[in-house]
Amino acid sequence: MFNKQIKILPLLLLSFTHLFGQTKQVALKKYFSALAESGQFNGNVLVAENGAIIYEQSFGYADFEKKIANTNNTAFVIASLSKTLTATAILQLSQSGKLKISDPVKKYLPWFPYEKITIKHLLSHTSGIPPYNAFFDSIRKQQPERVFTNADFMDGVVSNPKPLLYQPGDKGRYDNVNFIVLALLIEKVSGMMHPDYITRYVLRPANMTNTHFLSMRSQYSDSNKVPLAYAYLYPHRYSDSLVKATQVPYIVNYWSAYNFSGFGDYVSTVHDLLNYDKAYYNGKLLPASLINEAFTPVKLNNGNNNPGNFGLGWEVSTDTTFGKAVYHNGNATGINCILIRNISQHQTIIIFDNIHYTNAQPLGFAALKILNGVQVSLPKKSLAAIYARVLLKDGAVAASDTVNSLKQDTLHYQLSEEELNYLGYDFMGGSNNPNPFHFPEERKYQEAYETFKLNTELFPNSWNAYDSYGEILLKMGHKNEAVNMYKKSVELNPKNEGGKKVLEQLLK
Repeated sequence: MFNKQIKILPLLLLSFTHLFGQTKQVALKKYFSALAESGQFNGNVLVAENGAIIYEQSFGYADFEKKIANTNNTAFVIASLSKTLTATAILQLSQSGKLKISDPVKKYLPWFPYEKITIKHLLSHTSGIPPYNAFFDSIRKQQPERVFTNADFMDGVVSNPKPLLYQPGDKGRYDNVNFIVLALLIEKVSGMMHPDYITRYVLRPANMTNTHFLSMRSQYSDSNKVPLAYAYLYPHRYSDSLVKATQVPYIVNYWSAYNFSGFGDYVSTVHDLLNYDKAYYNGKLLPASLINEAFTPVKLNNGNNNPGNFGLGWEVSTDTTFGKAVYHNGNATGINCILIRNISQHQTIIIFDNIHYTNAQPLGFAALKILNGVQVSLPKKSLAAIYARVLLKDGAVAASDTVNSLKQDTLHYQLSEEELNYLGYDFMGGSNNPNPFHFPEERKYQEAYETFKLNTELFPNSWNAYDSYGEILLKMGHKNEAVNMYKKSVELNPKNEGGKKVLEQLLK
């Protein structure tokens, strides 16, 4: 009897493990399917444990015009996730004795003007170098047709010197400029072009056969011959149609001019990034000692971790609930991705999205929770987005009625005061609403008025809702009504100094 129990026990454990794996798989499927159905995800996701895929799915389109669907073989721009390839190359050169991480950059690049900056400062974004725009924007104005590459970088820095933003190691500031310098270091020390080194010593050993260098200029060109998922953007929060990033003049012109490399130049697939993850675990790229150093937050001069909690090219999660997780995301105009490696439990999460450029990181860490048995609320549809579409199509009454009807269904819909407020400012346009990609300005004052008004009705105890409503009333010339709204706002929040100043001016 005892012997039989011993034989049965492993079978029971295997069955339980399989059942738990299925539960996680079902939970992941429900979560990402709900995201896609609510319009909050368009791309690929892959989740693995111990190198084995437990969930993988593609959603939406790589090319909306041609209705080409995303698949697990679709290549995506990985943007700043490319920085980990550059960092890996630098660490390999350190391993081979061709450089030391603690060395000053000037030792290898004699013309580099900042004597105290070390390679470690670059890898951890603690160098204090100003962004490359500081050196080149003035030249670009004088020579608008010029294309700047890494070959121009050192001359630009030397000929147009700028002071450091802070002393190296005193603070931290994430900036692409650090990895331009690292790419130059790779070329100087190895004697190879940066992309050639990456291909030979990182991509090939990791079996990343579908990962390729693609310059920033090419990424935002319709003449690009490399098949990939195109980046798309919604011009406004109220937009119901997407615009391809390659058709936005500001984006195209910017990356046509600033064609630097080292920080965001690669396209890859979910399977290739899983191979990259495996190569780190299998020691095909770096020894364990250097990997551990790369995954340890770099200390500032005062002994604290740097603000981004960066190690050597990798960001280390401050949340250790499920063990030690390292990651890097990639955000570009219309593209978002992340690779999360929970090295304590050998768990891997890879996410690509080609129409939302800020969501990969929160989705990735939500997936990590699901993977570790934590229940995560299913995403809900945005009532602000629904309101905007109905308002533009059927008018204010229909839009308000729709929101008031659907807000009771809290299981499927979410109502956010902040989201409605942002929507109102987007309708209003102008300096009140950020427009980083320089889309044509629109002034939909009536729609802004209706949105801010509804927000005060839905959230009558919000001082900010009344403050915003007062702003659009003032913009439309309704001074008396604006005064009443600002009074209400200040009454609800006596610390609303901005509202007080406007009210004082209106009452003079």
